Amino acid sequence: MSNHNKTLETTLVHAGRKSRYTQGSVNPVVQRASSLVFNTVADKKHATRNRYKGELFYGRRGTLTHFALQDAMCELEGGAGCYLYPCGAAAVTNAILAFVSQGDHILMTGAAYEPTQDFCNVILKNLGISTTYYDPMIGEGIRSLIQPKTKILFLESPSSLTLEVPDIPTLVRVAREINPEIVIMIDNTWAAGVLFPALEFGIDISIQAGTKYLVGHSDVMIGTAVSNARCWDQLRERSYLMGQMVDADSAYMTARGIRTLGIRLKEQEKSGITIANWLAQRPEVKAVYHPALPSCLGHEFFKRDFKGASGVFSFELYEKLTDEQLSNFLDHFKIFTMAYSWGGFESLILANQPEEIARIRPAIERKLTGTLIRLNIGLEAVEDLIADLEQGFARLK
Repeated sequence: MSNHNKTLETTLVHAGRKSRYTQGSVNPVVQRASSLVFNTVADKKHATRNRYKGELFYGRRGTLTHFALQDAMCELEGGAGCYLYPCGAAAVTNAILAFVSQGDHILMTGAAYEPTQDFCNVILKNLGISTTYYDPMIGEGIRSLIQPKTKILFLESPSSLTLEVPDIPTLVRVAREINPEIVIMIDNTWAAGVLFPALEFGIDISIQAGTKYLVGHSDVMIGTAVSNARCWDQLRERSYLMGQMVDADSAYMTARGIRTLGIRLKEQEKSGITIANWLAQRPEVKAVYHPALPSCLGHEFFKRDFKGASGVFSFELYEKLTDEQLSNFLDHFKIFTMAYSWGGFESLILANQPEEIARIRPAIERKLTGTLIRLNIGLEAVEDLIADLEQGFARLK
């Protein structure tokens, strides 16, 4: 049964659980292997011919555990293939490297995840590949930035930190009008690949830090890139040449996390929107950056294109906190903990000062004046999270 005939919740439970992968158990087996044995020369030839079609060949090409997760991801995101990487950053960087050569040009959203920008500014620059950063809200204006050597249009929706939602159908349409061969990629981590069906919007490759929502328990690092048929062979073979792979245990844990993804996202969406609305009423808060709120830039595109929200958003204070105020605010939360990453079952909090954000987003003219607080809303009771934030605001006084 295809994904289109089933609800998302049912697909999440059953995707990638073919009997070949489960071998009589509920979950796919954990097959840890470097060498995979051929009984005959004919078996070896068969495996060699079919090594990229889910045939056991060599550990770096994957085991049944990997194939089960790859199948599940293709079913969830409607792709022709899925490549697995050791983390989200590796998925982003290797997907880009698979399609560029010296002298090429890429278009990167100016609000991208900071390590993605660092990769463009350091690694790509050293390889003779140029990057132009664009404002994610540019819409039709992207037309003027596409050059004859532009190989990749890289999207992120919503944007990191301030969560603008770009008009993706317009960006895709304009790019394809100018160059039908351009490779369009998206960092689709916030939507967990399922709240925004990227490939249905004409995007070639949907990338995720599966570390976040797919795993859901903050204990595994993994990246995924689901590709359409047009780009799959090149993405797969070049990622393989660059030595990209994950261990069987990480693949297993990710597949296991997917089973509860639907129910986690629903709960985190509900709590996140409740807290975002509560924050919008606070006298200390200048703006709440949550795509589901009408005040958020691109809210109309979010309503049109997304199937729901996840639990990550931010808010800007009227005030730029001093170092002492910021420490007093962040150091004493009872439930929210300070840590990088997001998407797990636990609530997290981090802060950025306006000058830090301006430094990593020079292409974006919208500047913040107050301290920005980013929240990952977990699965705790929403009233406990609000009480914790309330005490945080009291400490600012």
